[in-house]
Amino acid sequence: MMSTTPIDSMDYKRTFWLIFLVAAVVILAGIGLRDPWPADEPRFVEVAREMVNSGNWFFPMRGGELYPDKPPVFMWLLASLYWLTGSLKATFLIPNAVASLVALFCTFDIAAKLWNVKTARNACLMLLIAPQFIIQSKSAQIDATVACWITIAMYGLLRHFFYQASFKWYVASWAFMGLGIITKGVGFLPLLFLLPVLFLHFSGKYRFEKTQVNWTLWLGPLAMLLVLAAWLLPMLYIAEHSNNPDFMAYRDNILFKQTGERYADSWGHINPWYYFLVSVIPVLWFPLYSFLFTKAFWRDVKVSPVMFSVLVWVALLVLFFSISPGKRGLYILPALPMLALIMGAHFTNIGLTVWFRRVLQVGFVAFGLLFFTAAVLCFTKSHAITKEIGEHTLPFGILFLVMSLGWFAILLWKRNKVDLNIYWAAFAITWVLYSTAGYMLFNPERTPAKGIMAEAAQDIGPDGELGVTRFKEQFLLFSPVPLIHFSYLSSTQEQDRNAWLWMSEKPNRYVMTAKDNSIECFDLSKAKELDRAHSKEWILLDESAMTPTCEKPKTVKRYSLPLNALYE
Repeated sequence: MMSTTPIDSMDYKRTFWLIFLVAAVVILAGIGLRDPWPADEPRFVEVAREMVNSGNWFFPMRGGELYPDKPPVFMWLLASLYWLTGSLKATFLIPNAVASLVALFCTFDIAAKLWNVKTARNACLMLLIAPQFIIQSKSAQIDATVACWITIAMYGLLRHFFYQASFKWYVASWAFMGLGIITKGVGFLPLLFLLPVLFLHFSGKYRFEKTQVNWTLWLGPLAMLLVLAAWLLPMLYIAEHSNNPDFMAYRDNILFKQTGERYADSWGHINPWYYFLVSVIPVLWFPLYSFLFTKAFWRDVKVSPVMFSVLVWVALLVLFFSISPGKRGLYILPALPMLALIMGAHFTNIGLTVWFRRVLQVGFVAFGLLFFTAAVLCFTKSHAITKEIGEHTLPFGILFLVMSLGWFAILLWKRNKVDLNIYWAAFAITWVLYSTAGYMLFNPERTPAKGIMAEAAQDIGPDGELGVTRFKEQFLLFSPVPLIHFSYLSSTQEQDRNAWLWMSEKPNRYVMTAKDNSIECFDLSKAKELDRAHSKEWILLDESAMTPTCEKPKTVKRYSLPLNALYE
């Protein structure tokens, strides 16, 4: 067992609450100030809205069509807050904010238990200064919630194996793995932690007590299965007895295609095996990984079974995602709290060395230059900026300049006294600026679908009906009128043919779509231009744009999105 600090010590409470309250201010800042931003947020928010409006909580839907890509837990969290408050805008960022604060608490508490309060403080500071952690805490993507469940599971395993034998926490770890699985599918990853634990045990390099390693370990999977069954059995029962082919297709998709097949043969986000090592970790995990290049760190790992086990787990997690051809930077987020844990322990052992102070100073210069460059590009109206935020770049330039000056001012003020606290303070100020002034500036630029949908609604008039093809979820979310679509999952040609058939059946029907030379059944020269959004030009097609004939769709598919309540 490791040395412990009493959980009720004044030092523990004072240190924890100082870190936690500052982190809460940073993470919660800006909630309610912006709308869901692409790529993923509008999708999850729209699914949550339809859960509440339809009363169908077991089968997520997107525009009335089943959404088969993810299990429902994260959408349940969003939907529950919407059901309680009636406001999506005010609540959609809350689940990940709370999840990140829970992960921060787990990191602090397990560090205090395994080492001491000073280590707990350093581990949390390491976690907070890693850019990826705050980025995801302030988003409505699914991964911060998954990372929370995985961190709780790791917390329980560390408590049981390296602090004090606790069958309760061991079983709870498996239960949270189950919760992680029905959130995204990769919630089982804490199982990989058992590999270094068992290696230590059977190699004799660390002596576990009989209460920590015995036959009762086999009872853990039962807790995971019970959590899985709480969702899986009702879903299977409803799918089997519904006589609804869509429900059965959802069952098969979520159980097979979105799990093993998606991992082994991904069809999106294809990146090389070294993607995380080259494109993600150097920026989003800075400066935590810098200790990996020192002999002192590896000496600590050699003598600490905790550091060894956690480091092996982090490496296995990164390796797991590196093997799959489909990769996104946020996939490896669940490893970050545990990496911060061992880096905090090592930092406590060695103190603030000259070389690490230099690393932090490099960070100050790098972020200062980054924001200064962004400010210059805004002031000069560079095409790289205007294509993203339009021609009104002056307010953005001022914001970036203030951020840049803040980083350089703090560096000049502290100079050779830069430490973790100062570095985190600079980050905290930047995040609060971004979450307030930045949100208000960026929100109109990140949600152009709002204006396009408003214009389309005005063009079709009060008696018109609007269909959409080639759309993204933000157009559903921000629509002020009921919509018809022709299956998000169908090919664009099938959507065109179904749209033409729908329009031919009744007058005063319109289709909004992305301008594309491959469009069938419509004459684009007669389309009304709407606006540009998400790198595409959007147009409105009326009866005059229909070609005289159109090939019949292979399957007639229509899904309706009634206007039960406007987005707010």
